[in-house]
Amino acid sequence: MQALLNAVLVGCVAKGLVLLISLFTNLSFYGKFSFEERGPAGNQLGWAVVLVPIIGSIIVGLMARFGSKAIRGHGIPEAMENIILNESRIPPVITLLKPLSAAISIGTGGPFGAEGPIIATGGAMGSFTGQVIHISSAERKVLLAAGACAGMSAIFGSPLAAILLAIELLLFEFSPRSVIPVALSCITGAGMHLLLFGNDPVFAMPEIPVVSDRALVVYVLMGAGIGVVAALVSRSVYWVEDLFERLPLHWMWWPAIGAVAVGVIGYFAPHTMGVGYDNIKTLLTGQAALSLVVSLCVLKYLSWVMSLGSGTSGGTLAPLFTIGGALGALIGIVVLHWFPGSDINIATAALIGMAAMFAGASRALLTAIVFALETTGQPHGLLPLIGACTTAYFVSFFLMKGSIMTEKIRRRGVTAPDEYTPDVLQQLNASMVLVQPSLMVSGSLTAAQVSMLLDNHSYYHRHLLVTDAAGRFTGYLDREKLTGHDNTTVDKLMPAAAPFVWEEDDITMAVQLLERYQLSVLAVMRKEELSGMMTADAVLRVYSSRQREAARYHSAFFGNTRLLRLMARGKRLLAR
Repeated sequence: MQALLNAVLVGCVAKGLVLLISLFTNLSFYGKFSFEERGPAGNQLGWAVVLVPIIGSIIVGLMARFGSKAIRGHGIPEAMENIILNESRIPPVITLLKPLSAAISIGTGGPFGAEGPIIATGGAMGSFTGQVIHISSAERKVLLAAGACAGMSAIFGSPLAAILLAIELLLFEFSPRSVIPVALSCITGAGMHLLLFGNDPVFAMPEIPVVSDRALVVYVLMGAGIGVVAALVSRSVYWVEDLFERLPLHWMWWPAIGAVAVGVIGYFAPHTMGVGYDNIKTLLTGQAALSLVVSLCVLKYLSWVMSLGSGTSGGTLAPLFTIGGALGALIGIVVLHWFPGSDINIATAALIGMAAMFAGASRALLTAIVFALETTGQPHGLLPLIGACTTAYFVSFFLMKGSIMTEKIRRRGVTAPDEYTPDVLQQLNASMVLVQPSLMVSGSLTAAQVSMLLDNHSYYHRHLLVTDAAGRFTGYLDREKLTGHDNTTVDKLMPAAAPFVWEEDDITMAVQLLERYQLSVLAVMRKEELSGMMTADAVLRVYSSRQREAARYHSAFFGNTRLLRLMARGKRLLAR
């Protein structure tokens, strides 16, 4: 219920953010107090347009310096870091400062989209409500992801892509307890989109033709090339960040320096400034002028990478879609020029370029494919999207250690999960790890007698299993209790609790009991009889054995070991 309420609020915030961006755009470039949706491209400021992004970035820098440093960046990496390191706790002030700073940044010409800030804001709202109602960190993570992805759904009207984004980048798991709240939030966010933004696809485009076998091969090869560019684009963002880190200036002034590039490029190519959703729509028509395509591919990239690398408040999704769409259209134009019989379509090339760039840069493969389908409503694009995005993902994986979303936190020593596999412990039961105890003691023995037995046995566990005269399990004896109680019988030294597991119970339950009762061994029962015991050492051995088996399976599946080693070595060399 809380997740649904948050989604409604996030939808309202999304609409408010779009209105704020329009307001600041009209104030900055046209001198009008208006909420009319206009881009900066039609301004008549001349050279003065260079100053607009600089002034906006100075304001953002001041907000970050004296408000919260957390408003810097593009949102998703910061959310991931809070989930992994900070128990999904985000400062509540972000819910106000992030959308406001982003509106100022984008409204004064920042080459970003509204989706990154609203994802960060929705995540902050989910985290804040989770802190207020005092829930566990796991539940708070779900609220954070639900709020963040409800924001994406509210902006783009893409609930399924938002759900997949949560799974691939935020939740690090796939379970009913997490997916159901996130799915309900994303559906609610999409409902808010219909209510506040309309029911047309965000990037409506002319119907594209059914792909031929020849064209499909070309699109797949295009995806591989775009994957290389996606890796280079991702690395360049952090290369620029490194350059700013070396400046002998306080980080508060870095966005203003990055804004110089935004303003200068914006003077020569005004369409590179602002949100740029109209640019994506133009590219997807397949009729964009070559000069515009090249400009969006090169100049938009330069403007965005300088601005984002400076640490201002912005996002990555819309710029990646724009750059990727322009690159796809450009490759399509070249291919048609040299190979007119390739059967490709420029609009389809732009579509798969948009999605493949995001898939390669973010490593969110399924999100990229579904997002392109939901926001364009083009079912004929499914096959080329799958082919191009998969090859882009594959190539990018071998060219980068992390992604544009994880590289920032990877540099801080934080490793984000990059694969989703079943918990090995849940696939094993107690019977698979039980061992026969080398020593058990009767409850009628004295502490002195037990000490003598231990002196003659190589039993190294802290706890011993205790049985009655009939050999039935009755509890545990802590060896530390033997000191000073020579004449006390074992049954009087035992604690009241005597936990055990059945042979068919999974090891996860057994590990939880070992930790809860601070035991070194745990009795395993079968039909009211003691079957054996399990230890932490036995669990580790079985776990390691299963991991080695899985590694051998993957080696056999992907090819011979020598080839895998060569590919891994090539990845390390290229990542340097």
